[in-house]
Amino acid sequence: MANKKYNSGLIAFVVIIALAIGISIYQTASENKNSSAEKETTSGSDSNAEKLSQLLESLNGKSSKKKAKIKSTSPYIARLFITGTIQDANQTYNQEWLLSTIDELKEDDNNLGIILFINSPGGGVYQSDEVYLKLLEYKEDKPVYAYMASLAASGGYYIACAADKIMANRNTITGSIGVIAGQFLDLTELMKKYGINSETVHAGRNKNMGNYNEPITDEQRAIMQSMADECYEQFTGIVAESRRLNIDYVQSLADGRIYTAKQAKENKLIDEIGSWEDMVSLFKKDNELEEDDCDVEDFEYQMQQNFYRYFLGSAGSFLNKNAGVKDVLPDAVQNIIAPNIPFPAYYYGF
Repeated sequence: MANKKYNSGLIAFVVIIALAIGISIYQTASENKNSSAEKETTSGSDSNAEKLSQLLESLNGKSSKKKAKIKSTSPYIARLFITGTIQDANQTYNQEWLLSTIDELKEDDNNLGIILFINSPGGGVYQSDEVYLKLLEYKEDKPVYAYMASLAASGGYYIACAADKIMANRNTITGSIGVIAGQFLDLTELMKKYGINSETVHAGRNKNMGNYNEPITDEQRAIMQSMADECYEQFTGIVAESRRLNIDYVQSLADGRIYTAKQAKENKLIDEIGSWEDMVSLFKKDNELEEDDCDVEDFEYQMQQNFYRYFLGSAGSFLNKNAGVKDVLPDAVQNIIAPNIPFPAYYYGF
């Protein structure tokens, strides 16, 4: 009886997923049609291919909106949001959008500078460093300041180190200076207990490193540790350089722990504690701008929404009640429900 109820629930779930995808395709096509006046005319086959490409990107957490739309025709300060896990793309963060937005702001003569608004636990080493370097390019011409909201840890703090000054809210959690090279799950003893055999045919003794069906060896542990150590040296080196601190002092702080705003200031990891309004006033004062000289314009990534994505908002509860259903879903759906963190990672939250 329980199996029948489970199977009926699974079938209903799959049917609804299919319906949601169909509606999503219709909405995506409609949105493309409505915006066609702003684009060059393309052939029917090219247009269909573009729509399909945009839909696939949407299903994988990406957006067809790759650039921010700069609306201001007068001088302004850009508040650039960095929200959520730092990875290629998810519901609140998009690497391509962020990098292209920084480039646009650099080229815009009306833009007077960037204030980063960071609310992030960090994320991938590659992505964090890519944003950091892009901000350094921007800083060749204009100032960058960073404001920390409730959480600016690990990769979030890494990116903040590109700023000329860092201010945190008094309730901010920051720090977590450290690296996670990867997480391995060894199920060999459990499988042996239940008579399950899984074997991966491979060449090279470390090719199957980290797979659940092989215990990690001392050599493999050393390999991963060397990766973590190299990323750690990069992180602490950047903190030391940007905060003008001795590297030994930085490494004494960088044991992976988190800090309150007060502790971070005492340890010279940030410059000031204050509100967002305090941050804007500090930026204007440092850059000799009068209060009425310019406005603040927000630049925040907005994922393209549709019925399919709205439906997935409640799909998690169904999956939690029906163990094993998640295994039948495509990767794109799984990444929306439980996004993967890229490794190695500057990340806080495990």
